[in-house]
Amino acid sequence: MLKLDGKIDLQNKSNDIITVGELLIDMISTDYVENFECDTYRKFFGGSPANIAMNVKKLGISSLVASAVGNDGLGKFLLEHLHGANINTRCVQEVDYATSMVLVTKSKNSPIPIFYREADYHLAYTAELEEALINSKIAHFSCWPISRMPVRDTIEKVLKVARENNLLICFDPNYHPMIWQKGEAGIEYVKSIISKIDIVKPSEDDAERLFGKDSHQNQIEKFLKLGANLVIMTLGKDGAIVSDGTETITCNTLATEVVDTTGAGDAFWSGFYAAVVKGYTIREALNFGFAVSAYKLKFTGAVVDLPKLEVIKEVYGI
Repeated sequence: MLKLDGKIDLQNKSNDIITVGELLIDMISTDYVENFECDTYRKFFGGSPANIAMNVKKLGISSLVASAVGNDGLGKFLLEHLHGANINTRCVQEVDYATSMVLVTKSKNSPIPIFYREADYHLAYTAELEEALINSKIAHFSCWPISRMPVRDTIEKVLKVARENNLLICFDPNYHPMIWQKGEAGIEYVKSIISKIDIVKPSEDDAERLFGKDSHQNQIEKFLKLGANLVIMTLGKDGAIVSDGTETITCNTLATEVVDTTGAGDAFWSGFYAAVVKGYTIREALNFGFAVSAYKLKFTGAVVDLPKLEVIKEVYGI
């Protein structure tokens, strides 16, 4: 059971967290636009699970990325960023498909994406991936790798092995119909996954896409009924509502300056994970999540030059 005032009992493993899923290019507009009117875009390291792996490394815990990139210049750009962060790339597979990319509007609210996918959904389940998984404390994944075959099969195997080896399993239910193939029952598949995980962190938009319009409390109850042990529903500038099935709390954001919201949710996950690994309670880890997110929001791009978690603690007075 996961309780807000309790610490999460993690296994004694050599790696703190393995993130499984998309590693891709974020092409972000240089101007604030709503409908891609901008003619100039800059390329950034991207992909939600990969962003988290990069962030937590900077915050002071160990991480691995399991993903697939193209054997092309953009794939090499992404690998170089991982190497620069001293993240081992043994679980990043180079495949004969173009590196995936997302075109994004620079935004102070919710960034608008257009998806161009190839390499990311060709991640295979290998002996190397299984070894990395077994030797990790936390496994994290998002909707991207469950939205296409063959990587969906890889995730199913990851979940099975993670459960057998007592990893903490966490899921970002960032469902978006555009990343699924037409005619697939993506929403129902996402709901079926929730019984296999421990922690789920939907945004307001995620919850509405999965369940339709409803109150925040009812949305959280739906995730709990599907089998999640802890639900963290982020509400943008309004913070979050969090429930362990017994107690429900509201959390306030710590953000005072917003330059670009790309990757803000990943930054929250990162602060939360780093604090959990370092032995903080879930309630304390939530504060760290908001602090890291607030720090990231002051910069453009999903991955920024984060300080160690101890510095974040001092800056935000946690």
